[in-house]
Amino acid sequence: MTSAEIESLGVRVEEYRHRRTGAQHLHIAADNPENVFLVALRTVPHDSTGVAHILEHTALCGSDKYPVRDPFFMMIRRSLNTFMNAFTSSDWTAYPFASQNRKDFDNLLDVYLDAVFFAKLDPLDFAQEGHRLEFAEADNTDSDLVFKGVVFNEMKGAMSSVTSQLWQKLSKYLFPTTTYHYNSGGEPADIPDLSYEQLVDFYRTHYHPSNAIFMTFGDIAAAEHQAIFEEKALHKFDQLDEIISVDREKLYVAPVRVEEHYPLPAEEGLQEKTHIVLGWLLGDVTDLEQALTAHLLSGVLLDNSASPLMHLLETSELGQSPSPLCGLDDSQRELVFVCGIEGSERERADEFEQQVLKVLEDVAENGVPYEQVSSALHQLELQQREIGGDGYPYGLQLILTALSGATHRGDAIGLLNIDATLEKLREQIKDPKFIANAARELLLKNQHRVRLVLAPDPDMATRAEQAEKKRLADIKARLGEGEKQQIIQTAKALAERQSRKDDESILPKVGVEDIPPELPRVDGETIEVNGNKVSRYSAGTNGLVYQQLVASLPDFTDEERLLLPYYCQTLSEVGLGDKDYLQVQQWQAAVAGSLHSFTSQRTGLEDLHSQTGHFILSGKALAANQSGLTELMQATMEQVRFDELPRIKELLLQTLARREQSVVGNGHALAMAAASAGFNRAAADGHEFGGLQGLRRLKALIKSLDSSAGLEDLAGTFNGIHQKILGAERQFLLIGEEDKLTDFTNALTPLTKGNGTHYGPDKDDFTATPVQEMWVANSQVNFCAKAYPTVPMSHPDAAALAVLGGFLRNGYLHRTIREQGGAYGGGASHDATIGAFRFYSYRDPRMAETLNDFDASVEWLLNESHSDLQVEEAILGVVGGMDKPGSPAGEAKKAFHSNLYGRTHEVRQAFRRRVTEVTLEDLQRVGRTYLQAEKASTAVVTGNQGRDAGLALNLHEEKL
Repeated sequence: MTSAEIESLGVRVEEYRHRRTGAQHLHIAADNPENVFLVALRTVPHDSTGVAHILEHTALCGSDKYPVRDPFFMMIRRSLNTFMNAFTSSDWTAYPFASQNRKDFDNLLDVYLDAVFFAKLDPLDFAQEGHRLEFAEADNTDSDLVFKGVVFNEMKGAMSSVTSQLWQKLSKYLFPTTTYHYNSGGEPADIPDLSYEQLVDFYRTHYHPSNAIFMTFGDIAAAEHQAIFEEKALHKFDQLDEIISVDREKLYVAPVRVEEHYPLPAEEGLQEKTHIVLGWLLGDVTDLEQALTAHLLSGVLLDNSASPLMHLLETSELGQSPSPLCGLDDSQRELVFVCGIEGSERERADEFEQQVLKVLEDVAENGVPYEQVSSALHQLELQQREIGGDGYPYGLQLILTALSGATHRGDAIGLLNIDATLEKLREQIKDPKFIANAARELLLKNQHRVRLVLAPDPDMATRAEQAEKKRLADIKARLGEGEKQQIIQTAKALAERQSRKDDESILPKVGVEDIPPELPRVDGETIEVNGNKVSRYSAGTNGLVYQQLVASLPDFTDEERLLLPYYCQTLSEVGLGDKDYLQVQQWQAAVAGSLHSFTSQRTGLEDLHSQTGHFILSGKALAANQSGLTELMQATMEQVRFDELPRIKELLLQTLARREQSVVGNGHALAMAAASAGFNRAAADGHEFGGLQGLRRLKALIKSLDSSAGLEDLAGTFNGIHQKILGAERQFLLIGEEDKLTDFTNALTPLTKGNGTHYGPDKDDFTATPVQEMWVANSQVNFCAKAYPTVPMSHPDAAALAVLGGFLRNGYLHRTIREQGGAYGGGASHDATIGAFRFYSYRDPRMAETLNDFDASVEWLLNESHSDLQVEEAILGVVGGMDKPGSPAGEAKKAFHSNLYGRTHEVRQAFRRRVTEVTLEDLQRVGRTYLQAEKASTAVVTGNQGRDAGLALNLHEEKL
C-alpha cells in the first residue's frame, strides 16, 4: 500500500494489506539480523472479567497443529530466542518474539501463528489459567471453597500496587463509556464472573486475520514473511464482517471531582498517604501533529525540576513527591495527560487543584522562555534518534511505537517517521505564543478533566477478603452433591493433565549444534589522554555520543558506604557553582539526553570475599553537543554544591516513594536478595543498597532529616564522599560513530586528571549468617525465595549451576508452582557474582507449599530419571541469555564494564563453552554438593494475610 524511508532510524517501513481478509502487515526493513515478529489483535472488552488477558494465556496452551499442553513454555526452552512473550494492553493483545537464528525464527513463527489463529482453548486450560473453584482440602467437600487460577493470582498481585489502582480508578472516570473504563487485565473480584463460553465467543470474534495487525522487523524480506502467513494461516479465512474498534469518548461539559480508596494497613500509618491527581483527555492518538504538540507541552511542563509544573509538584507543601502517573500516556485511542502528588491529605485537594491551574494560567498568559521549549524539543529529538534494545529488542520498540496508530487504523508509519513534524514544531516554537496557546487549548479550556483523590482505608482489605469468603460460602451453600463431586473431578482431571507427559517431539526445535561457536565480540581501543586511560568504541549510535567518567571507588567509612547510593542520586540533581539546581536542570536539558551517576561493585573472578568498585558519571548527548556535555560533566565534578538542603530532602522523599511503589512489582528479586544477604559482603550490599534493608534504612534516614542539623550532617557526609571520589584515579569510556571518535576524545581533555589514587580490591572479614525472614509489605500475594551459598564464575561448577536453574524450572518448578500452585511465575537461577543459587516464586498464593516444592525439585533432580534433551534445553536458555544482543551503545558498555572486572571476552567465551559441555551427571553432582537442606536460607515477602503462615514456618518477622 505504501512505504517510507526513515533516515533518522536507518529503516524502510512498508505497509501491506491482505486482499482476502484485510489483514494488515507493517514491515520495518532493517540491516539487522535480530528479526522480530508480532501479531496483534484488537481486543475491546466491555467488563473487568479479564477476558482478553485470560484468553492471551489460554491461547498459548495448545493448538491444532501442536496439541501439547504448554507449547509456549516448551518453545522458550527449545529456542535461541532473544525475546518471547505475550501482552494484553487496554485495547490490543500482542504475541511478539525475536531471534537472530533463521531456523529458530521460522520455528517460532509456525508455533505462534498456530497458537493465535487455531487455539484449542481446552476448558481445563481455562480453569488453570483463568479461574476455578476447588476445595481447600482437595477431596473434602466439607472444607471451604477457594478460587484458584494463574491470572486470578497475577491480578491480585498487580492490583496490590497502589500505582495500578490509581491508574485504573482514574481511567474509570476519564473514560466513562469506552473500553478503558474497565480493567482489561481483570479485577480479582470480577474474574470469577467470566464463563468458558464467553471466552470462546470473544476468541471467535477477535482472533481473526481481519482484526489482526502483523508486524515484522529485520533483514528477512516482507514477501518471505507473507508467504508463510498465507501458507500457515491466512488461506483458511475469509473477510470478517464485524469491525472491532474503540470509539472516541463522550466529553464532559464540566470537570469531574471524585474520591476513591485503596487498602493500607493501619500499622503503616495513614497520615499523608493520599494521592491527588488531575487527568485530561487531549485528543486522538492518530493525529500525529496534535500528539507531538501534546508530547512537547508535557515535556515543557514536566521534563525536569525546572519545568513549571514539575517544580510545583516537587516543592509543594501539600504532598511529599510527584505522582508516579505524571506525564503523557499515548497507549490508548485518546491521549491522557496526568499530573499529581502523593503523600498528601484529602482536604488539600482543592488547594492543590488551584495551584496546578494557577501554573497553567501563568504558562497560558506569559508563555515559557524559548530555551526551555527548545530543550523539550531537543529531548523529543533525542528519544527519536536513539537506538535502543537494552530492554526490549530495538525492532520490538519500533513496532510497539507504531502499534497504537495501527490499532486505531491511523498512520502507523507516521508515528515512526516524525522528522517532518519535528521540523514543523521547530518553526512553530519560535512563536512565543505557541506553547501558551497549547496550554490554554489542551488543558485550561478543556472541560474533560478529572480530579481523583485516592485515600487510604485501613479496613478495605479485610472487607474485600470477607466479601470473597462470603461469596464462596454462598456458592457452596447452593451446591448439590453432584456439583461438589464435579468440582473434585475437575481438580483431579486438571492435576492429571498437568502431570501428563506430552510428546514434545511434535514441536520444532534448535539444538546445541545450532549455537554459534563464538560469543558475539565487541572490541574497542584504549589510548591515553593526559595519563588517563580512555577506552573508546565505534558503534552505530545514529548521531549520539555516550561517555562515562569512571573513578576507582575509594575506601569509605561505614556511614559513607551506606549513604553512597543517595549521594549518587543527588549529585546531578543539585546546584553547580553560582547556578542553583533549577538553572542546572535547564542546562542539562539543553545539552544532554541524560546525566546520572552510580556505583558498580563486583567480586573477584575467583574470590567472593574480594570486591572491586567504581564510581561512574554517565552522560549521553547528540554528537553536536558533546563538548557541552563534557563541560557539564566537568562542572558536576568540580563545582557541585550540597547546600540546597530542602532540595536534598525532596530528592530523598521522591526516592522513597519510588522504592515503596516498586516492592510489589519486584517482590521476588527483593526476597532473593534478602535470602542471600548472609552469604558474603557483596550479597549483603545488594540487600542493604537496593533491597528491603535499604528501603527500611532510607525510611529511618528521612525521619532523621526533620531537623536542619540532620540535613546539614547529611550534606556534610555527601561532601566528604565527593572529595574522596575527586581524589581517585580516573579513566573514561567513549562510544560514538567511528569518524567522530578522535574529535570526541580531544574534547574529553578537560575531564582528565593526573595522579589520582588507585584503590585495589577490598577484602572483607564478613561473617556468614543464615537467614530465615518474612518481610511484611502491602501485598495480597507472596514472593518466596530460598538461597544456597555456591561458587564464583571461575569455579568449574559455576557452569553446571547456571544450567541447573533452567533445568529445575523447565522440568519441575514451572509445573508445580505456576500450573498446580497458581503463582504467576517461579523458577531458579545461579548468580555467580555473589555465589548464590536461588529459588523464587512470583505473585504466589501459597507459601509453605512453595518452599516445599523448592526442596522437592532437588529430590526430583537426584532421584528421578531424566533425558539429555532436558539438559540441552537448559543449556540453550543459558547461551541464549549470554548471546542476547543489546543496543549498539549498550553492547559497548557491557564489554567495557565486563573487562573492568576481569570478565574479558576470553573469560566469558570459556565459561560459555563450559556451559555447552554440561552433562546430567554434572547437574546431579552440583545439586548434591550445594543444594543441601541445612545450607538453605529463606526469605518471603508477604502481606498481613500471610503473616501467620510465615510465623508458623519460624520465619522472623521484619517490618518495613
